[in-house]
Amino acid sequence: MKIAASVRSPNLGRIYLLYYTLIALCGCNRAAQQPAGSANPIAPVVSASRATLANTLTVAGEFIPYQEVELHAKVAGYIRRIDVDIGDRVKQGQVLAVLDVPELQAQVQGAQAGVRQSQAEILQATNEVVRDEANFVALHAAAERLQQASDARPGLIAQQELDDAHAKDRAAAAQVDAAKSALNAMQQQLGVSQAQQQQVSTMEDYSRIVAPFTGIVTWRYADTGALIQAGTSNAGSAPVVKIAEVSTLRLRLPVPETIAPYMHDGDNATIRIDALGRTITGKVTRSTDELDMATRSMQVEVDVPNADGSLTPGMYAQVMLNVRRSGDALVVPIQAIDTSGPQPILLVVNAQSRVEKRAVQTGIATANRIEVLSGLREGEQVIVANQASFQPGELVTAKQSALAVANDATEAH
Repeated sequence: MKIAASVRSPNLGRIYLLYYTLIALCGCNRAAQQPAGSANPIAPVVSASRATLANTLTVAGEFIPYQEVELHAKVAGYIRRIDVDIGDRVKQGQVLAVLDVPELQAQVQGAQAGVRQSQAEILQATNEVVRDEANFVALHAAAERLQQASDARPGLIAQQELDDAHAKDRAAAAQVDAAKSALNAMQQQLGVSQAQQQQVSTMEDYSRIVAPFTGIVTWRYADTGALIQAGTSNAGSAPVVKIAEVSTLRLRLPVPETIAPYMHDGDNATIRIDALGRTITGKVTRSTDELDMATRSMQVEVDVPNADGSLTPGMYAQVMLNVRRSGDALVVPIQAIDTSGPQPILLVVNAQSRVEKRAVQTGIATANRIEVLSGLREGEQVIVANQASFQPGELVTAKQSALAVANDATEAH
């Protein structure tokens, strides 16, 4: 038994020696990994601050005519002639087609005859007024003479004769008034006839299809001899031609909901037209200021001059917009935001030097910085690197990172 004990003792001693050696080595390694003068991990942080953000958005847009209209006939008739076809360039006021409307021509002739008849009746009524006024003057003078003679020598003129003279005087005056009233009625009738003539003449003008603006004919719907229904009385009436103004085109862009509040008229736009291999510049001209409920986007337009006609409606273009907002945006480095989950989060080092996990709402972003709309206050410190190595509630030592300065220099450049 003693011999056996003496055999096992050396092996057991070597095991104990190895165990204590490993413990000592582990302690040395932990001491070497501990930062000098600090018992907490170092967290690289940047303070949330306010700044002006400038962002670019690239969207696909489509060129459409500045204005486009289908021209209908206002009166029904047959096309006597049509002078244009698709692709023809027309000027404002140019006659494009003429309708043959026999009924309307008869109405015009009837209205003209009515005006001439009214004019003739006015002339006749005027002559009657002149005649009745002359008769009144003669009768009034005779009555006055008889009255003067009777006053000078009472009983010289019979009373019956005086009464007859005064009656004729009053009748002549009434006849003058009646003639003047008839003349006035004839003049009013002339106004009615002239209004009717103006109406049918205007309708006759509608038998000519005229270009409302300078443009190009993009479609022709009818040929010579075709019956055209009046556009005002028949909802299913077909147009005659379609014209579009293409000297200036509208470039229409769907801007996403997140960017729409920051769009303003006058914002710069860089337009790349792949079909022509051209890049031009422009400015935002107008916007709907309302989101499309189906696409959750706002329609924005850029007016593009097209004097040489090289651009065609329907072409697509890639447009880079410079989106700017006010200088009070609360920003942090984009590296501080974790967007891998359903909601953006960041890590904040609070006043007790402990890590807090925050869910935030973000706004527009640049290549280096991102706007924080809610969930963070100005001046709070956010961790900008190695976020996976920190746990909520962990005690850390915050150290300002040079990342913010580098981002500012990059964006300024």
